[in-house]
Amino acid sequence: MATVKVRYIVDDVASAVDFYTRNLGFGVEFHPGPGFAIVGRDELRLLLSAPSGPGGAAQAMPDGRVPQPGGWNRIQLEVVDLDAEVAALREAGVHLRNDVVIGRGGKQILVEDPSGNPVELFEPAR
Repeated sequence: MATVKVRYIVDDVASAVDFYTRNLGFGVEFHPGPGFAIVGRDELRLLLSAPSGPGGAAQAMPDGRVPQPGGWNRIQLEVVDLDAEVAALREAGVHLRNDVVIGRGGKQILVEDPSGNPVELFEPAR
């Protein structure tokens, strides 16, 4: 399987690195300075970029819009036992956008990183 890379704009790269490594099983792959890091889990590489600074991801668009965290686009992490994951995240004080939702394909919940970027945890139906 090919490596998938997703960029998230985060308010504080160090806080985001701590969140993803402590709560969601990512490892640090590259962290050259305060404005950028790459964390990885399986084939996913999450590029964490500050909303300002010298990097290309921080540059304003021609219409004046600037990069910012949040929104609804998200990565999805498959888990074996969603209820256990949710309990552990609640114990750790992680912000959850909603309660567990059950659909045709399984169940899911949205977790927010420290900048408000959503991460979907998904347990497939058995």
